[in-house]
Amino acid sequence: MTLIEELGAWLADPAHWTGPDGLLTRLLEHIALSGACLAMAVAIALPIGLWIGHTGRGAAAVIRAANIGQALPTLGVIGIILPLTANIEPYGFDLIPSIVALVALAIPPIVTNTYAGLRQVDPEAIEAGRGMGMRELQLLGLVEVPLALPSVLAGLRISAVQVVATATLAAVLGAGGLGRLIIDGIAQQDDAQLFIGALLVAILAIATELSFAGLQRLAISPGVRGRRAVRESAADA
Repeated sequence: MTLIEELGAWLADPAHWTGPDGLLTRLLEHIALSGACLAMAVAIALPIGLWIGHTGRGAAAVIRAANIGQALPTLGVIGIILPLTANIEPYGFDLIPSIVALVALAIPPIVTNTYAGLRQVDPEAIEAGRGMGMRELQLLGLVEVPLALPSVLAGLRISAVQVVATATLAAVLGAGGLGRLIIDGIAQQDDAQLFIGALLVAILAIATELSFAGLQRLAISPGVRGRRAVRESAADA
């Protein structure tokens, strides 16, 4: 039987679609885990990035720490966290280490891109806001963040794609998700299940990438787009 025939037979079996081990359940688990981890990372990293980007205080230390965190392998983080949480019931062995590792993976791009976006805001726009009597929080929310939004979303896009792709490792600990299809496919020598699991992870990661790329384009104001078009036309000339 060829792989195409195996895929057709696997997908034609209703038992592979529903139930606790079904494809739809695993897909929802993967999306829920990825979304929860990304939300936690945003809640932690975005305020830090906004603070250091707006004030410049502690930026060098924070960016260095973020770069170090980005260099840590996810499996290494799981290996560090697992012995510390294994006795915590009921999720200390599977869910907690997976969440900690994925959140740690997602934080650095959000921090660094948010910081970079705010530091690249035109100083004249900031001074104009101050000249209008804006306070610091107003300046951040009404001037800096809107202008830095494409860069902030770029950080979210990088983190989201990394989390979606890496969340397959959660299945190693029994936390579910699409990685379960891959692991079970390898264990059972079921090429169809392995292929479908890997394909769905790839499709989900690509869909995440395209969604955030679309948000980035929408986040660029018409005025900024117009200035970019003028600069590109001048360069072409």
